[in-house]
Amino acid sequence: MRSLAAISGALCVSVALVVALPQEKLATERRRTDNAGLYLLSRRENEGLASKITQAEASGANPEAACAAAQAALGETIVQTQPLIQTDVENNWSQTCIAEPRCIFQPASASDVGKLVQILDDHQVKFAVRSGGHSPNPGWSSIGDAGVLFDMSAMSTISLSEDGKVVSVGPGARWGQVSTAADSKGVTVVGGREPAIGVGGLTLGGGNFYLTSEFGLAADNVKNFEAVLADGTIINANADENSDLFWSLKGGGPSFGIVTRYDLSTVPVYDLWYAAYLYTPDQALELLDAMAQWQKGGASDLRSSVVFSIGLDSALVLMTYSAQAESPAAFGPFYQIKPLTIAIPPTNDTVRSLHDPTSSGFAPTPGRHDYRAVSSQVDAQLYKDVYEFWLVEATAVHEATGANQTFVIQHVSRNVAQQGVGWTSLVDGLDEEDDELARSVSITTTARWRELSQERGLDIDFLYMNDASRDQSPLASYGEENVQKLKDVALKYDPTQLFQNLLNGRFLLSKL
Repeated sequence: MRSLAAISGALCVSVALVVALPQEKLATERRRTDNAGLYLLSRRENEGLASKITQAEASGANPEAACAAAQAALGETIVQTQPLIQTDVENNWSQTCIAEPRCIFQPASASDVGKLVQILDDHQVKFAVRSGGHSPNPGWSSIGDAGVLFDMSAMSTISLSEDGKVVSVGPGARWGQVSTAADSKGVTVVGGREPAIGVGGLTLGGGNFYLTSEFGLAADNVKNFEAVLADGTIINANADENSDLFWSLKGGGPSFGIVTRYDLSTVPVYDLWYAAYLYTPDQALELLDAMAQWQKGGASDLRSSVVFSIGLDSALVLMTYSAQAESPAAFGPFYQIKPLTIAIPPTNDTVRSLHDPTSSGFAPTPGRHDYRAVSSQVDAQLYKDVYEFWLVEATAVHEATGANQTFVIQHVSRNVAQQGVGWTSLVDGLDEEDDELARSVSITTTARWRELSQERGLDIDFLYMNDASRDQSPLASYGEENVQKLKDVALKYDPTQLFQNLLNGRFLLSKL
């Protein structure tokens, strides 16, 4: 079953603007007895905690009462209350996302998640869910004192079926760990290109990988989701069971429940050729021409993949080919451009081995990041015209604030949807006071991209969820029919709309 991200993505390039932003110098008396079991201990069983709960309820402090109820039900190992461990609070890729919740839930099982969700429902407390914490959108994987954080890191178990065809993964696992586990069986999982990224968020939003042209997005390769619904029920969603929910979770985001296990189909690829080259900024236009040429020609060989980004001081091209090879012909346009240096020499190894030279993890002190998405058909002149616009804007803001910007093109092959390009801008900044100025570059550049692509008949109304910024609406770009189907599924599995009303941040159907 194809993911929503794939179904909706037309002949396009998905472009990402990446910005590094400047970094700053107990429950009620009711007891539930459904499939999740009793979620609370008797107050007589723990008078100390019961007193704390009663005080919290009397004060009207619902988050405090919810935290006390959860700790009474599941214990201090699962529910961390004030004072919180700061490394758990701050485990986010972007400093813009760091916020201190009232308490942190660290469930060890789907049953734990079910009980905790019921408690939050009873107290109507807002919450955030963090898998790997890689989103730079504030509130997507963090929440302040008025809410509770689900930290899924304790649910990071990885297991392989005996035949090596399925890898079962907890939402708190990182893709580097998954890749290593699959490698031990001589197979590969379509997941995240950056090993430090968490499994959960990337998969629910799509998940682009080196093998995506050949095998689809990470979401396309999910065989089964285990999920906890709003009433605490634990269900499976797959092609045969709850198939409408299965479809919705493949690119529809977190509007339906909390996924507690992903059963991922492995792919029969083990060997990988790869090489990475750095170029000077004055080679950018040549590189954009080469990228478009590859997209219209070499990319028809679905074993080929290109990671393409241009910064203010250098450009990077990472080429991969899913077989042992010597200078694959698919990358011919790039061979004509002399690199400044070889970042990774041509290598024949395994897919997992590529995670070693590309792994950066999270910095000890998180930077300030943002990104933004737009899509269009493939066109070299469009790329160059928008790049030159972006360069002026990005340079000016860098000189004023020190924020770095990255111009990223992501190919979308016909095997995934209709061939095209997505553009993402990555913003890496320094000071909180400069965040809006730093973000303005990607905002004006995406607007310019849309304007020019519409004028030239190249526009595609699609936003890739995993590259979309906080004020964008990727779900709306899926089309009215798909959006209505998603809303119907959400109402079926969450009739009280708990996730629409209490889940913090995120791209939710309630926002449409």
